[in-house]
Amino acid sequence: MKSGVAPQVKAGSAPNLGASADAWDAGRVTPTSDLVRLRRARDQMDRDYAEPLDVPALARTALMSPGHFSRSFRAAFGETPYSYLMTRRIERAKALLRRGDLSVTEVCFAVGCTSLGSFSSRFTELVGESPSAYRSRQHDHGAAIPACVAKILTRPIRNGEAKSAAPPVT
Repeated sequence: MKSGVAPQVKAGSAPNLGASADAWDAGRVTPTSDLVRLRRARDQMDRDYAEPLDVPALARTALMSPGHFSRSFRAAFGETPYSYLMTRRIERAKALLRRGDLSVTEVCFAVGCTSLGSFSSRFTELVGESPSAYRSRQHDHGAAIPACVAKILTRPIRNGEAKSAAPPVT
């Protein structure tokens, strides 16, 4: 390529933003303008986790159609909007259960879940024990840890993530 000459882009092709055309065509690359809108929706989930949030409402926040929002969110953040929202809710539920002054049912509704069964099964999937078992055991070992560090250490990890995060055996 000659110095000072811009590369030619064929009509209908994606601009090169540091990713291959195959990655762009496969939907794994999200344009910057979409990322800004996706972060706005993710921030809403972080802030309003206890409110009834659904994909169409979040898509409106991101100024996207529900289908495009779901695909773009997964491509950008590696998980579905529902999975992200449930992780936030389970994080908050863990904090409320550690306090010990609310029942599991009260915690379920306080974090925005409408079904105790779904909440319990998702909690068990992410945390590795039932909400009742988590609430009943001692949590004094983390009392001296600052809340910002405790949040990172107690973040729920799906079983598949825990296995893939382990170093390979040589």
